[in-house]
Amino acid sequence: MELLSTKGLPEGRRAAAWAELYATRMSACDFIPQHRDEFDAELRIGHLGPVKLARLELDRCSVERKPSHISRNSSRLYNFLLQAKGTSIFSHCGKEAELVEGDFVLCDTSLPHFFRTETQSTTVMVRVCAETLKTYLPTPAQYCGQRLGRADGLSGAVAAMVGELSSGGVASVNHMCQERVARYLLEMISMAYTTGAGIAPSEEATAVAWQRHKDVIGYIEDNLRDPELSPATISEGLRVSPRYLRAVFSPGGEKMGAYILRRRLEECARQMASPAWKAHTLTEIAFSWGFNSAAHFTRTFNEKYGQAPREYRRSRLACLAA
Repeated sequence: MELLSTKGLPEGRRAAAWAELYATRMSACDFIPQHRDEFDAELRIGHLGPVKLARLELDRCSVERKPSHISRNSSRLYNFLLQAKGTSIFSHCGKEAELVEGDFVLCDTSLPHFFRTETQSTTVMVRVCAETLKTYLPTPAQYCGQRLGRADGLSGAVAAMVGELSSGGVASVNHMCQERVARYLLEMISMAYTTGAGIAPSEEATAVAWQRHKDVIGYIEDNLRDPELSPATISEGLRVSPRYLRAVFSPGGEKMGAYILRRRLEECARQMASPAWKAHTLTEIAFSWGFNSAAHFTRTFNEKYGQAPREYRRSRLACLAA
């Protein structure tokens, strides 16, 4: 297995140097340590046929993959993230998952996501390209961002297998058997999701419908900061009729305008709770996420979180400092 670590990286810009190194092996993203001058990380990478296994150990920090990190021409890759040690919060596709040891969450690397470790953390990533994954899990988009608990279905058995392989087990797999082991692993993960994620077969949409829905979500996420974003501009941007757009989005059960507002509030709340954004005013944060009225932001934030933005920020930063 290949080993990368922060040892030897310049102390003054260790997190930034680590982000540059990490991008050469995994994906481009920002690392924001909880304590600016204290940041250590280690990444072990192994390969099992079409599967890449990566074991990431991190100090308490935030990891963010922004739209600016994502190339439209890059291959679509999916990561199954196993919280092997510690706890974390993962935000993706409008969902927020609180992860404890043994939990899984699925991530589409072609879309933005945010990951915050609550303690020193070990995360194991099972990375596979979209074409390969869809052989085992035809509609992965419906599971992105959704937590699969350690007690759900077969997730406990899958977690044990992933943990063993990422801890050095890959090296012991005979080269001639790697493809077979990879297939078995992906079949196990697929069964864990289809039996434990709470989505009945009768509720599953076709792969094409889910892909179309996902394309709309991707467009919204890419343009969330635009104050002019609306169903009308989305329809124009994707070159589809408003009626078709509503039909594609409707299976989620949430109206498009409500989804846009919720996602903006979630991104504002995330930045308000981060020490990295402490120097920015609430208005700056709100307006950077597409709000153009401080009063509207305050009212809708209070309705969603049960607190005024200022109180929310103060309480979250106090918890982090404790």
